[in-house]
Amino acid sequence: MISESTLLTIVLAPLFAAIAAGLAGRVIGRVGAHCVTIAGVALSCGLSIYVLKLLLDGAPIFNESVYTWLVSDGVRMEVGFLVDKLSALMMVVVTFVSLCVHVYTIGYMHEDPGYQRFFSYISLFTFSMLMLVMSNNFLQLFFGWEAVGVVSYLLIGFWYTRPSAIFANMKAFLVNRVGDFGFVLGIAGIVYYTGSLDYATVFGMRDAIAANTMEIIPNTEWQAITVVCICLFIGAMGKSAQVPLHVWLPDSMEGPTPISALIHAATMVTAGIFMVARMSPLFELSETALSTVLIIGATTAFFMGLLGLVNNDIKRVVAYSTLSQLGYMTVALGVSAYAGAIFHLMTHAFFKALLFLAAGSVIIAMHHEQDMRKMGGLKKYLPITYWTSLIGSLALIGFPGTSGFFSKDALIEAVHASHITGATYAYWCVFLGVFVTAFYSFRLVFMTFHGPERFGHHDAHADHGHDAHGHDDHRHGDHKPHESPWVVTVPLILLAIPSLFIGWFTIGPVLFGGYFGDAIFVSEERNVLGHLGEEFHGPLAFMLHGLTQPPVYLALLGVLAAWYLYIKRPDLPGVIATKFSALYTLLANKFYFDEIYQAVFAKGSRNLGTALWRVGDVAIIDGAFVNGSARVVGWMSGIFRRLQTGYLYHYAFAMIIGLSALLAWYVLR
Repeated sequence: MISESTLLTIVLAPLFAAIAAGLAGRVIGRVGAHCVTIAGVALSCGLSIYVLKLLLDGAPIFNESVYTWLVSDGVRMEVGFLVDKLSALMMVVVTFVSLCVHVYTIGYMHEDPGYQRFFSYISLFTFSMLMLVMSNNFLQLFFGWEAVGVVSYLLIGFWYTRPSAIFANMKAFLVNRVGDFGFVLGIAGIVYYTGSLDYATVFGMRDAIAANTMEIIPNTEWQAITVVCICLFIGAMGKSAQVPLHVWLPDSMEGPTPISALIHAATMVTAGIFMVARMSPLFELSETALSTVLIIGATTAFFMGLLGLVNNDIKRVVAYSTLSQLGYMTVALGVSAYAGAIFHLMTHAFFKALLFLAAGSVIIAMHHEQDMRKMGGLKKYLPITYWTSLIGSLALIGFPGTSGFFSKDALIEAVHASHITGATYAYWCVFLGVFVTAFYSFRLVFMTFHGPERFGHHDAHADHGHDAHGHDDHRHGDHKPHESPWVVTVPLILLAIPSLFIGWFTIGPVLFGGYFGDAIFVSEERNVLGHLGEEFHGPLAFMLHGLTQPPVYLALLGVLAAWYLYIKRPDLPGVIATKFSALYTLLANKFYFDEIYQAVFAKGSRNLGTALWRVGDVAIIDGAFVNGSARVVGWMSGIFRRLQTGYLYHYAFAMIIGLSALLAWYVLR
């Protein structure tokens, strides 16, 4: 039996730790800050694993309200927990990755003056994400949704003396507000049609929503369920960085590396994927909404992956990889393979956190240099970082036997088996994306760890001319790179283990064994995983079957292409970039999304504001109402002043004229 006190401890331990590190940071010091936050997250992680074990042993699902905030017109606004196997899986992933990031931060941020503040933020981030995944109602879901957005704003702009960091966190905040506007509309639609914020009540009344229509455009009726689901998905597009609301995520690399791992691996960006999976009873009633999810996810998976081919910043390459992999998860949601999306979310959390933290280890060794063109030959200096990074890259490309292979291969098979509108386009996007992923992943490995050493005596500015702590970066060109301390390498090893092996133990129950139970609902006609499960005969047979399929060899081709271009013939990439300069320029400028948004939305908003100021404020309010009324009073006063002459015969004349007018009106009426 899962107790309420256990769940409250899981949620509140990181919150109290964050408050202690944030408000009493100077009192408890650096050691106290990292001890209290790591203890809080470790307690949450241990209890989350315990809760998952209870559920696996047959404990009933916990779905209760723990606090009623208010009741308005019959709508109950509560804090409550829904802990089923979907929530429990997310809780374990979030807390485990967060724990690794907390330990890693001790080494990465040890010289930073904002040390205690950083630990407070990442612990608060963990609390916010737990509130989101454990919620049993839309109000608490929205609270967690907005809380992770606020804390990510604080973390991305952690080095607030950098203009680039301030621009990046503002960009992330504004783009997410666009998605959140759609999310709020979706929740409002649910309350309008059901009169409730509780998941169980809403899912029980889903047919009532589906029976309604609405007119967004006059004389054009839309299914209410379609509108609600698309609005909810717009929220997921912002949080999970789907085209065209993806532009914030690469720029968020301005934050310290630990939060890159935390935001882009297991927490904030996966919130949208989790939310759509949780809302599966609603999405299953609208094929239009599912097709929208599918097409946007496929577009993100392929086209955002292409951007990783031309980027030279080690963290940004991993960030574009995250964009692409989030697209894969969204594609799985679109073909109703919700379990496949959550399975890939879980495996991706481990190997992507590993890749970000490994990139951070390289950045430390290179004295905060992030340009891969100034690295090379680091394998002999950073053996642990190299081997763990290689494991993460192999899992990312879906190398047979790794966790990424099981989740990615199943996902591609599910898309291939689907017949929903857009499935063919999505299949080719995720299929070709396999080559792209393998190429940019091993381009990073070869440029960073292999080939000639391209570092040493040079005057290049690292990391925008500053080190990771915002101070001037005095290059240590005479010093050879060396392996990071244990607080950095131990989390790498801890994340490498599930990146390699967790797929073997989890693919059977999670994908094909009905692990999620009633937590996920799939219509029988769209149950692609059910059809694939009929041919599943264990992880070994699944892997052997995968070896007969094209994706494995397409990935191998990508690795070989990267080896040939960056080890065998390193002169060729420059030649290719020159020969295909138009395509290279398009990719280097990220399809010009940023420029279009700056020109249309940013500049357009400023121009609109300027016009409203000049016309509304200056011309109408100040000019017409304030100054205009004063001028009218002055003008009328000037006229009436002339009537006051002081001569008696003028006043007598006016009285006679007035009396004549009154008599005339009386006689003639």
